[in-house]
Amino acid sequence: MNQTAHFYNRHAVEFFGSTVGVDMAPLHARFLAGLPAGAAVLDAGCGSGRDARAFADLGYRVSAFDASPALAALASKHCGFQVAVQRFEDVEDIACFDGIWCCASLLHVVQTDVPEVLTRLWRALRPGGTLYVSFKHGQGERVHHGRHFTDADEPTLRG
Repeated sequence: MNQTAHFYNRHAVEFFGSTVGVDMAPLHARFLAGLPAGAAVLDAGCGSGRDARAFADLGYRVSAFDASPALAALASKHCGFQVAVQRFEDVEDIACFDGIWCCASLLHVVQTDVPEVLTRLWRALRPGGTLYVSFKHGQGERVHHGRHFTDADEPTLRG
């Protein structure tokens, strides 16, 4: 397990409490607008499970994973379904999801691994699917309070 997953295991309850109640409805609406009712959605790096539960509550068929076993356990309780313990680098699904949601999660992937991870996620999408990703704005990599961050700007993501 890497340093970032260790951070989330040690601080799972605190992180859960600070994120589970954040209103993401405007971003959810933009993401879901292109998906059919009942679509298959993957919340990749789901953290507290906030978004996975919101999507499930709206009638979507949701799968979710997180690299932190402690967060996955809390998210499972919150969502009411099993959240897998998995890393982005282990995604092997092919054309299984209509939408993949990566909210502030890919930013923990080492920069040199981001292209391969995005390829894996792209393969997991069905044709015409929607992929949502978010990063902290900037360039390069850093460690902040025990967590690895890969920052990105639009030119970096386009590359």
